[in-house]
Amino acid sequence: MTTKRVTSVMRKDVLVLTPDTPIRRAAALLVEARAAAAPVLGQDDRLAGFLTQKDCFRSALHASYYREWTGTVSDHMSRTIISVEPEDDLIHVAGMFLSHPHRVFPVCDAGQVLGLVHRSDILAELIRLG
Repeated sequence: MTTKRVTSVMRKDVLVLTPDTPIRRAAALLVEARAAAAPVLGQDDRLAGFLTQKDCFRSALHASYYREWTGTVSDHMSRTIISVEPEDDLIHVAGMFLSHPHRVFPVCDAGQVLGLVHRSDILAELIRLG
């Protein structure tokens, strides 16, 4: 099988959030963009966190009980982030998807977000390569 790199399958046009975005607005943006997750960039445009639809569910369930959405993205985002690099081998990243419950990883170079790679992107490429 030919070795391919993350850069060949990553999605470059991605929704980006800021830590101060209200969580209800962030959830709506994820749904509108049909995105499973979004990187959260700090003031220096570096990766500060990662917000998934699952993170938004917690706030949505709270809101359904208390009738109020509370907090911002920074209150709900993951700060421990597993990312990949653009030159990582797809087989290596496929193994990472097997080892972690995540559906998507941010693709970063020196803390700068270049895009996202979804496990479906990797699987599609592995099928294509045979």
